Amino acid sequence: NTLWVDKNLRYHGLLQAFSRTNRILNAVKNAGNIVCFRNLEEATNRALALFGDAEAKSTVILRKFEDYFSGYDDEKTGRHIKGYSELVAELKEKFVAGEMPMGEKAQKDFISLFGNILLAANLLSCFDQFDSQNPLSERERQDYSSIYIDLREQWKPKTGYSENINDDVVFEMELIKQVEVTIDYILYLVNLYHESHLEDAEIKLRIVKSIDSSPDLRDKKELIMQFVESLTPDSSVDDDWLKYVNEKKREEFGAIISEEHLKSDKAIEFIERAFARGYVPEGGMELAAIMPPVNPFSPQANRAGIMEKVLCRIKAFFQKFFSIADGEFSKK
Repeated sequence: NTLWVDKNLRYHGLLQAFSRTNRILNAVKNAGNIVCFRNLEEATNRALALFGDAEAKSTVILRKFEDYFSGYDDEKTGRHIKGYSELVAELKEKFVAGEMPMGEKAQKDFISLFGNILLAANLLSCFDQFDSQNPLSERERQDYSSIYIDLREQWKPKTGYSENINDDVVFEMELIKQVEVTIDYILYLVNLYHESHLEDAEIKLRIVKSIDSSPDLRDKKELIMQFVESLTPDSSVDDDWLKYVNEKKREEFGAIISEEHLKSDKAIEFIERAFARGYVPEGGMELAAIMPPVNPFSPQANRAGIMEKVLCRIKAFFQKFFSIADGEFSKK
């Protein structure tokens, strides 16, 4: 991501060195960050002119922080490019943090605007001064992120799992996940809440908002909040969490076995292997081996449909517990 340069580079050597940090990965890494301890501006311009285009500077080198933060007028088109602070001001004027926009047009406008804010914030994160000048507080970011994720969940069934809903609605989920909240951070907040003698409502609210703003923790919200409600002054948060989550894991998988009439021992072997591998196999004999017998001559028989339903339930279960529980299901 970052290259520190303390050498007088020129032409091919300069571009070759700079390009090491300029390999684009995804929306999160859309530029490289080069820190120069020598004045290489003129050498960079000459190299770009020689190997590319004399006008390439404006497309290769980022503008100064103030341009991206406050906005600027494009020299070629004369069009004003909104800066991050302008986008945030527009967001706060049009939409209330934590409140769902009403109507499809308002929702599209919110998705587009907040997506542009995520893109601008990702670019500005290259600059050291951004954190201290960011007009969007952590609480506001969480509230708006929560609505953004809610809208993605609402719109997703219309078009499957693609982030591109149509030409004018795109979800920047990679950038949402860039500031991902981990279960360790949630447990840190739970510990703070426990140390407050289970009385600090502000910490409890932080737990809820942190979960709501995380795409990967939302399916664990009920599990986490039930644990919080079960705490007593004598609880040991870390130890009790491990016991609690593993008990819930066995309880919920047992319910899947019972409700789907799966072969218990083989189903447990199947899910333990999935935890060991880090993924749920989607077909083949492994999945077929855990399924209940089906009369192929019955008009209601739909083995493929039943297997798909079971697979969906197991994958949702796996997603919920894989990162927070151990892989052991058989009680000793």
